[in-house]
Amino acid sequence: MKRFEAAVIGAGPAGIVAALYLARFGVKTALLEKSAPGGLLLQTFEVENYPGFPKGVKGYELADLLSEHLQSYANLSLVIGGVTELRREGKSLMLKVDGELLEAECVIICSGVGYRKLGLPGEDRLLGKGLSHCAMCDGHFFRGQKVGVVGGGNSALEESLHLSKMVSELHLIHRRDAFRAAPLYVDRIKSAGNVVMEYNSVVTALHGDDGLEGITLKRLTTGEEEFLPVRGLFVFIGFEPVVPFLPEEIGRDDRGFIITDAEMRASIPGVFAAGDIRSKLCRQIVTAAGDGATAAHAANSYLEQGHAH
Repeated sequence: MKRFEAAVIGAGPAGIVAALYLARFGVKTALLEKSAPGGLLLQTFEVENYPGFPKGVKGYELADLLSEHLQSYANLSLVIGGVTELRREGKSLMLKVDGELLEAECVIICSGVGYRKLGLPGEDRLLGKGLSHCAMCDGHFFRGQKVGVVGGGNSALEESLHLSKMVSELHLIHRRDAFRAAPLYVDRIKSAGNVVMEYNSVVTALHGDDGLEGITLKRLTTGEEEFLPVRGLFVFIGFEPVVPFLPEEIGRDDRGFIITDAEMRASIPGVFAAGDIRSKLCRQIVTAAGDGATAAHAANSYLEQGHAH
């Protein structure tokens, strides 16, 4: 069994920064990631509000820069694997990673969020077959075709702007009569020549067996439904916490996000949380990075004080 002083779950911006700070403190640290470092950055076309990049930066480029910063620390180990269990045994915290046990004295949870689903029949079956949560990943499959985007926040409009440059027609579907996104994105999307605004509308059905062939739109103001023939549907309606491994006793809000204090301490001694997985108002790359730094400081203090909490 591998033993570390600290384990960081998730290698998005919060996890990378937390691991970086712990490594610089001289703490023997495991950074656990089920796929590749970067988190949702890898599914973000362009980041325009990250300090130091006035002209914007591609999501994958920023992810590469962040993860590259970790490579020079000998006391930091990147462990590829999914965490399925977290429990306390005496003074230690035990993590099950792809069936193998790993022991740590403290844990920082930075597992982030996943995309919220529509909750419609056939959604899981059509994912990757016309249904997507990533325009940068899948947009090129629909070049010259008609697609739909569901959502009204910054993510929905950012992804729509990217898609509008390659598809023939884009239907932007929003349940309200106005977007929640920043005015900058609203102005840009309204000036795109191939975007059709579908206000006060929701998707009530997905059609297609081996691939998406269309959707049913319901007009909330009239109750009328109509079939819209789109080959791609991109869904950006918010996020859900990714915490399948959490013990029941850890404090969470009514949406399942982890409750922490100002120093990122969770309700279990030795457990901290940072980034999008925290119960908080603002979920941005810069706030995730700040959370990661704060959590690392608190975790290092916890270790130095002999596990006082």
